[in-house]
Amino acid sequence: MDRASGAERGTTERVLTLLGLLQQRPVWTGPELADRLGVTPRTVRRDVGRLRTLGYPVHTRQGAGGGYQLGPGQDLPPLLLDDEEAIATAVSLLAGAGGAVAGAGDAALRALTKLDQVLPTRLRHEVRALSGSVESFGGGGRTPIAPEALMTLARACRDEVEAGFDYPSGSEVRRRRVEPYRLVASDRRWYLLAYDLDRDDWRSFRVDRMTDVTARTWRFRPRAAPDAAAYVQEGVASRVYPHQARFLVHAPADTVRAQIPASAAVVRRRGSKLCEVLSGAASLDFVLMHVLLLGHDFEALDPPELGARCRALAERLLSAGAAIPPAPDMTES
Repeated sequence: MDRASGAERGTTERVLTLLGLLQQRPVWTGPELADRLGVTPRTVRRDVGRLRTLGYPVHTRQGAGGGYQLGPGQDLPPLLLDDEEAIATAVSLLAGAGGAVAGAGDAALRALTKLDQVLPTRLRHEVRALSGSVESFGGGGRTPIAPEALMTLARACRDEVEAGFDYPSGSEVRRRRVEPYRLVASDRRWYLLAYDLDRDDWRSFRVDRMTDVTARTWRFRPRAAPDAAAYVQEGVASRVYPHQARFLVHAPADTVRAQIPASAAVVRRRGSKLCEVLSGAASLDFVLMHVLLLGHDFEALDPPELGARCRALAERLLSAGAAIPPAPDMTES
C-alpha cells in the first residue's frame, strides 16, 4: 500500500508540474515536456489526458511549431501558483478590495477567501496576515511600495510584535519603534497606523517612505485604538496641514464624496441632504475656495477666523466683478 500511495503521489506531483509548465508559455512540444519532467513522450500524453479529465482544456497542435497548448475553457479550473505568485496575488487582491477598481471590492474579497482555503499552511498564514491587517478608504492608483515591507508590517500587525523602520523627519531620517495596528490603503498610498513608542501616541506613517523595515520578537498587549481608516484619512486630509476647516454643506454626502478625493477631505453624513466636510490646507482661503467651487450652499463652522475670511473673500469677489456691467436680462422684451 505504501508503494502504491507513493506512486500515486508521484503521478499527482508530476501532473501538477506539467500544469505549471503549460501555464508558463503558450506552446510546448511533447519532447520538451518529456525532457523537463524526466519521462517519456507517452507518459506526457497520459498526463495530458489526466489534465483534460480534470477540466483543463489542453489542445494539441499538429505540424511545425505545434505541440501542447493550455486554452481557455467554459469553467475556471484550479490555478497553480508558486509561493511568490500567491503572495503577489494576495497583495493585488487587497488593492482591489481597497477600492482601486470600481465595483471590484467584493469580488476581490471573495477571491481572497478562496485563495486562503486552497493555499498550503505556510502560505495561508501570509495571506491571512494581509487580509486581517488591512483597511482602506478611497480608490485609485497607488504609489508603488516594496512587497517585502508590506508583508513584514502585515505579519507584525497579525502577530502583535513591535516593528522598526527608518523614517524621514524634517531633514533627518530617524529610527522609529512602533506597535503596529493596521495597514490602511488610501486612494494613492499605503499607510501604517501604529502606536509610536518614543512619542507615546498614535501615529500614521506612509509605507513608501519607510526603509529598513523589520519586525521584532517583542510582543505587546494591544491598546484601545482609534478607527484605523478614519484616523488615517483625517490625518491625510486635515491634520498634516497648518490650517484645518470644517463646513456644513447643503448636499448629500455621496454627492460631495464624488466631488472630493478621499485624501483631500473627510465627508461625514448629516442626514439625507446635509454633510460635514473637514479639510486642511496651507491657508484658509485655499480650502474655502475649494468648498465654494463644489457648487453647493454651505456654512463655515470653524475655526472662528473662517467667518472673517468668508467676508473678506466675498468683498474681494464683489469688487472684482463691479467693473463688469451686468448682462442684459433676456427674459424682458
